[in-house]
Amino acid sequence: MLTIVHFSDIHLGQDHHGDGGARARGRAERVMAYLDALPGAPDAVLVTGDLADHGLPAEYREVAEALVSRHPVLFCPGNHDIRGPYREVLLGEGPADGPVNRLHRLPGADVLMLDSSVPGRHDGLLDEETLGWLDRTLAEGAPDRPALVAFHHPPVVLHLPYVDPIRQFGEERLAEVLGRHPRVRALLCGHAHTAAATTFAGLPLLVAPGVVSTVALPCEGGAEITYDQPPMVAFHVLDDTGRLTTHYRVVTSG
Repeated sequence: MLTIVHFSDIHLGQDHHGDGGARARGRAERVMAYLDALPGAPDAVLVTGDLADHGLPAEYREVAEALVSRHPVLFCPGNHDIRGPYREVLLGEGPADGPVNRLHRLPGADVLMLDSSVPGRHDGLLDEETLGWLDRTLAEGAPDRPALVAFHHPPVVLHLPYVDPIRQFGEERLAEVLGRHPRVRALLCGHAHTAAATTFAGLPLLVAPGVVSTVALPCEGGAEITYDQPPMVAFHVLDDTGRLTTHYRVVTSG
């Protein structure tokens, strides 16, 4: 059995009413303290993008400090991230222009982290390099080895007017690749700042809660982005039959 903790959108460096980013850093640290205090050990912690608010090297140094954990921490870029500083500070790599895609082999499953960011834009797209990498990497794994595919932007409408115009587009290309690889069990994403569950290409699409803020549905009224809700995390449990179950938890203390 594989257990993955999933959250998104910590936006370190976001200045909330002149606090210099203290609120965002405090909420991220609160989540990590909660996870480190768990009596058991999840197999990994997954953070699906928007690690930094402005993509600055100093923000990524904060990310590296805040996401320290006794559990393995995996992440991918979002639309607020900038590939150069992300690579240099978080990955220890030299400059490169291409997408940041990574394969993580966990006990019992592969996790493929994709870069859906488009430099200079807030909407998302999996470019041809990324889709080719996804296709090859899934083909290289054993057909009976489960895989989870993660990225920042959801490739569907979530009925959130604030988010839907900047979702992932060109999604039919992703669906075509996924159709060739039945070992994929689910898709995991962020960007929407809300816990949500839907489907894409016949697979579960599970949206992680945003840590820094929450995006409200139109029927909830008020501001589209709210800052008074506590952070949340998702626990994804993949059992030995390949069935994925998700539990959402509110982090009331850290």
